[in-house]
Amino acid sequence: MRKVMMIMLALMLSVVASAQNAEKLYKEGKELYDAKKYSAAVPKLKAAAEKGHKKAQYRLGLCYDKGKGVTENDDLAFQWYSKSAAQDYAKGQYQLGMCYKNGEGVKEDRKKAFDLFMKAAKQENGDAQYQLGKAYLKGKGVAADEAKAKIWLKRAVKNEKDGDDIMKKIKKDAAEGDKDAIKIMDLLKK
Repeated sequence: MRKVMMIMLALMLSVVASAQNAEKLYKEGKELYDAKKYSAAVPKLKAAAEKGHKKAQYRLGLCYDKGKGVTENDDLAFQWYSKSAAQDYAKGQYQLGMCYKNGEGVKEDRKKAFDLFMKAAKQENGDAQYQLGKAYLKGKGVAADEAKAKIWLKRAVKNEKDGDDIMKKIKKDAAEGDKDAIKIMDLLKK
């Protein structure tokens, strides 16, 4: 019995050490990523991602999605975003939704994109809230509903973290003549 308890204790300690190691690798990788040292960031992010770190999986997906430190690869971006989203990470869910919306690394599926945006939006992801508003406005992946579009678009532009950037993008696109952005601006004024 004592031997079994010792084995269980050793296993628990190794799991804790692995989780701490994954977090350390992720932090080091994120620092390098933020410093735009992508080639140096990728091995650390990959090591953490392979240990199941959801933020590392998301950020590694970004590397493959944008070709930062690696050759751009939509299939690998989709795979890493999927792993992150499966752990309920809002940024991973949003990016996976974008993959489905745009057919990048996977067959386009607006309904799956909408569902992922909804999951991320409920976690206060401003970009996902914006995508939900656009989906309701245009009837993409869901029945068109201007009232729901307005609710989500207002939540997006009032989002504490992302709202200002989203509003700047809408205004810029509207100034450049983007019809969707112009319609969104009108809807937000109502």
